[in-house]
Amino acid sequence: MAEHEELYDDARAERLKALLRRLADLIHELDRSDTLLASSAELQRLLGEARSELFHYEVRSTYDTPEIAEHRRLVDDALNDSFTLEDPEDEEPWRRPRPAD
Repeated sequence: MAEHEELYDDARAERLKALLRRLADLIHELDRSDTLLASSAELQRLLGEARSELFHYEVRSTYDTPEIAEHRRLVDDALNDSFTLEDPEDEEPWRRPRPAD
């Protein structure tokens, strides 16, 4: 899994709510002025922004917090380490010596 630092915090959720409200208000305003279909380009742009942000909201649980990303990095580093218990250069006193042949 690629590491990334995207967050979906409360502030971002509030910005999404504001975007959706702005889109709803614009649709109501354009409908009242009978220019709803004439404003398709602007609506397409806002719908694209809203769709993209809604997607990020849906997958927000897959985003790593900085703390989780650091933990993932530590685990990956440990998994990729070449340390083995059978390392012949390891002369730690708590290890039993190998029997001589």
